[in-house]
Amino acid sequence: MKFPGVYFAIKPFLTERIEEILTGIQGQVAIKIFGEDLDQIDRVAQDVARVVSSVPGAADVQVESQPGLPEMVVQLRPERLLQFGFQPVSVMDAVQTAYQGTNVAQTFEGNRVFDVTVILDDAARRSPEAAGSLMLQNAEGTRIPLRQVAEVYPATGRYVILHEATRRRQSVSANVTGRDVSSFVAETKQRIGRDVHFPVGVYPVFTGTAEAQAQSQQEILVSSLIAGVAILLLLAMAFHNMRNLTLVLANLPFALAGGVLAIFFSGGWLTLGSLVGLVTLFGISTRNSIMMISHFEHLVAAEGEPWGLETALRGASERLLPVLMTALVAALGLLPIAIGSGDPGREIEGPMAIVILAGLVTSTALNLLVLPTLALRYGRFEPTIRVAP
Repeated sequence: MKFPGVYFAIKPFLTERIEEILTGIQGQVAIKIFGEDLDQIDRVAQDVARVVSSVPGAADVQVESQPGLPEMVVQLRPERLLQFGFQPVSVMDAVQTAYQGTNVAQTFEGNRVFDVTVILDDAARRSPEAAGSLMLQNAEGTRIPLRQVAEVYPATGRYVILHEATRRRQSVSANVTGRDVSSFVAETKQRIGRDVHFPVGVYPVFTGTAEAQAQSQQEILVSSLIAGVAILLLLAMAFHNMRNLTLVLANLPFALAGGVLAIFFSGGWLTLGSLVGLVTLFGISTRNSIMMISHFEHLVAAEGEPWGLETALRGASERLLPVLMTALVAALGLLPIAIGSGDPGREIEGPMAIVILAGLVTSTALNLLVLPTLALRYGRFEPTIRVAP
């Protein structure tokens, strides 16, 4: 069912609050159109909304400040005001008091304060066309209807004029279904640049979830890169062996395989939650591989075992329970979130939990089966040389 001038968008509470915080507009994609001429930016906004609606995946396309809303215009006639002895300010105050109300006093009841407001009776305000019959009285007591000193007629207008950074703006918002937001925004930018003409002084600004997501992903990647370099330096100091350090890092592709499969089967979209899940997964899988390789070093260096197939099997079997318990504890904690990933409020935690769970399965299995084989083939574990006293 459609109503003229009314737009509907159904979304979870948390999603709505996040969108309002990011852009001040309720929508995954927000296109702000700036300019000085209201008619121009309204026309451009309608063109932009039409183009956005034609992009595959667009839903709930809305123009924020809708022009064309019905209103009653009261346009004063200066010559008539002068003829009947009315002041423009007093006439407009009377109209405001009649239809909007004016606080004239306050009453007190205990520690509560109530305003006393003067306003026309409800029945008299139900008919906007009757505004011209509003009786006015000047200082001399002359009473005449409003239509005698003003033009009162219905027209169209807007309920608010939006401003941002001292510039007038109009906004077009949309949600995205069936595809990722980043590709939707890229296609929308291309179509708007091709199909919409922007007059001089009118320009668009794209904001919303896609812009915030791209910025957040960049921050996460930069922070992860810095942390990764620091971790590599610490591991190099701990192992003193580039081969063994490479074996520790070999578990990262094992984890990445499960995470990528989870992203692919859940829609193929790399969201912020998925990216956080991958970073977390890399940390868990690296810890498991460190436990395995360091135990191999312990068997050879501390216990004097010769490095070979028997030592590799012993080290893998002795690290079986610690590695499984590490993965199992993390999996049990994330399983409820992954099961309810589609519930409201889990837009970020849900994809993160799914990626971590899938990555734990592949990294744990390959860590126990493949890593000992790689260590047997490429690892270098030497016993500690003891100098006799």
